[in-house]
Amino acid sequence: MKNIWLFLLACTCMVACRHRSHPAQETNYDLPQIKDSGELVVLTLNSSISYFDYRGEPMGLQYELASQFARSLGVRLRVETARNTHHLVHKLLQGEGDLIAYNLPVTKEFKDSVLFCGEDNITHQILVQRNTNKKGKVLNNVTELIGKEVYAKPGKHLERLINLDKELGGGILIHRVDNDSITTEDLIMQVSKGEIDYALCDNDLAKLNKTYYPNLNIDLAVSFDQRASWAVRKTSPLLGEAATLWHTKNITSPAYQASTKRYFEISKRMPHGSILSVKDGKISHFDALFKKYAEEINWDWRLLASLAYTESNFDTTAVSWAGAKGLMQLMPRTARAMGIPAGKEQNPEESIKAAVKYIAATSRSFHAVKDENERTKFVLAAYNAGIGHVLDAMALAEKYGKDKYVWDNSVDNYILLKSNEEYFNDPICKNGYFRGVETYNFVKEVIGRSEVYKAKIKG
Repeated sequence: MKNIWLFLLACTCMVACRHRSHPAQETNYDLPQIKDSGELVVLTLNSSISYFDYRGEPMGLQYELASQFARSLGVRLRVETARNTHHLVHKLLQGEGDLIAYNLPVTKEFKDSVLFCGEDNITHQILVQRNTNKKGKVLNNVTELIGKEVYAKPGKHLERLINLDKELGGGILIHRVDNDSITTEDLIMQVSKGEIDYALCDNDLAKLNKTYYPNLNIDLAVSFDQRASWAVRKTSPLLGEAATLWHTKNITSPAYQASTKRYFEISKRMPHGSILSVKDGKISHFDALFKKYAEEINWDWRLLASLAYTESNFDTTAVSWAGAKGLMQLMPRTARAMGIPAGKEQNPEESIKAAVKYIAATSRSFHAVKDENERTKFVLAAYNAGIGHVLDAMALAEKYGKDKYVWDNSVDNYILLKSNEEYFNDPICKNGYFRGVETYNFVKEVIGRSEVYKAKIKG
């Protein structure tokens, strides 16, 4: 039991230790000194692409690539986050990190301050639209935007849209989205749902979101190319050379390609089919196991079955984009902590038994939520997101005058806002960025499906 609580504590707190400080004028802290220290400290931003915590495990393309680079140097990796790109450069120059692992724009301003290195990425802004819109026509040229309603957040996207409108002689119906609670990713989701027709975003964010929403078309570029790459202090040329050499040698390696595919190609949606036979009172081939283990946590077995369906579609061989495996889709670290023997992750009974063990421990961490039905929603949210993000949402709810012990129309609203930098950068949030819409929908889906099961299949 002690090990479980230590595991939960580790998942809840991603401790950000202070990096040794190297003043910007210091010239002797480079690759040899990093190797001597045994630690590479990278600076990055919290985002759906760069770095985030998912179910208690660090994820993100830049995090994965930085981890691979650190291993190639024979040192451990530590991550420090910043609020924005200017803060990244500031922290680097103050010696709070060794390397910026983020696609930092190659601008004159930044070139005067840092040494760019690593892969030379080309980014640009694109128009997000559906493969088929109301008129059944996909736009293939920016001139076709005249007369169209296009949404953009203030900043470079809105600026580009305004300039494009001037270049075309006017006619684009520009919608400036000032609502701080709506992110660019929210706009992309609205396009997918047909709530709006067009929005602007960066091509890498568009590629990531297409793995969630396959009905999107992201082929139309609306800006010139912008170079971006990693960066180091100008006083760390050896580290910069090593990063560039590593990217050159490894860009086609299996590990590098697997990381890229994880975020930009692999679908984030688990395919779902129908249950076995409602009229015969069967949900799955594993009903007996759900009934057996649900008793240990005082859950209705149909709720546990609904959780399994939402996670894996009752596919014991399922492996998610993030590496979660088996019927109950436990992440590798969680599976080990809950006692699943190595190689048994796809054994249905081992998976259910471990999931129930994890649910029990998670439920205890929300003991302050007295209502059992309400606590179940918090547990489901933590099962999907990780405990840390739910605790952040509870802290935000309390800060803004909501009941932190109530999920619906309270804490669930703040799990949604965890994708907005105004909220995840709040000091009371300890776990950074999170794509909260997935967890928001997950809780509703699991609860809703369990009610359907209960109505059609007697207990």
